[in-house]
Amino acid sequence: MQAKSRISGDESNRLKALVSGTTDLADFADADWVIEAVFEELSVKQEVFAGVEKVVSETCILATNTSSLSVTAIGSGLANPQRLVGFHFFNPVAVMPLVEVVNTGTTDDETLSTAMVVAKTLGKSAVITADAPGFVVNRVLAKLLGEAMHAVETGTPFEVVDRATAPFGLPMTPFELLELVGLTVGAHVLDTHHAAFPDRFFESEALHRLAEYGHIFERDAKGKRKGFDKRAVELVAGHGAATTESPLTESQILTRIEDGLADEIGRMLDDGVVAAAEDIDLCLILGAGWPFQMGGATPYLDRVGASERVRGHRFHDPAIVGVA
Repeated sequence: MQAKSRISGDESNRLKALVSGTTDLADFADADWVIEAVFEELSVKQEVFAGVEKVVSETCILATNTSSLSVTAIGSGLANPQRLVGFHFFNPVAVMPLVEVVNTGTTDDETLSTAMVVAKTLGKSAVITADAPGFVVNRVLAKLLGEAMHAVETGTPFEVVDRATAPFGLPMTPFELLELVGLTVGAHVLDTHHAAFPDRFFESEALHRLAEYGHIFERDAKGKRKGFDKRAVELVAGHGAATTESPLTESQILTRIEDGLADEIGRMLDDGVVAAAEDIDLCLILGAGWPFQMGGATPYLDRVGASERVRGHRFHDPAIVGVA
């Protein structure tokens, strides 16, 4: 912030003085708000909160930045689970304006309200979601990434998948996104969604092999992408769960993803994951970089006919006019 002249040197020093580190949980005794951001392992998160709950006051709010685990399960061992809330940031945190505030159903109104105020104070836009797998953004992205991996596992060239997903106007292709979030994290997210919805989300052993290999793209000495890594392509081609299927065309891939998104978003609305389609659109614009000029995912799916193909009706009536 100081380097970009957004704050003065004095303000930078003041903010730095507010930050300190510790390895002693007792130092959290007077905290009003504690947020956990350890890696995505349920038992580790439960252990962290069990330790924190012993030292903080009864009014301290506990928040977790989990991206794919059940917040309810994380708080299952707490004496006061009503003060636990999901508070999911998006990377890069300094840039992405969205926070998904996850209501477990046990989360009390004071905790939920405080989480919304904290998000606003941080300069973020918050959307309340139910405690469902992937919440909003990761559930939609898991559908997109799962279809992309399914396509290359049928023998469809990576380049064809890239071209097929271009109409969505997202800032990254599915494979660029996988490398950004981390292939291991991406595999974990797909595993989580396949476990929750095995009939709708693909399990990708090929993605686990890519995670072990470490990358998808070949890069030059300066780190610039030169194309798809030949070994990465070999690890996927002919070794996936879909090897009995034929390669897909760009049109087939696009239609599969559009219909899959229309189905999944419809189910999210039916199940009350969020209050309205506009909440999903806001999440995708602010958390996934969906082009704002398209109005969001649901108007796009209406315009291309996916919502009517899958659901029998549009998400919005009258339709929201915009670019497809």
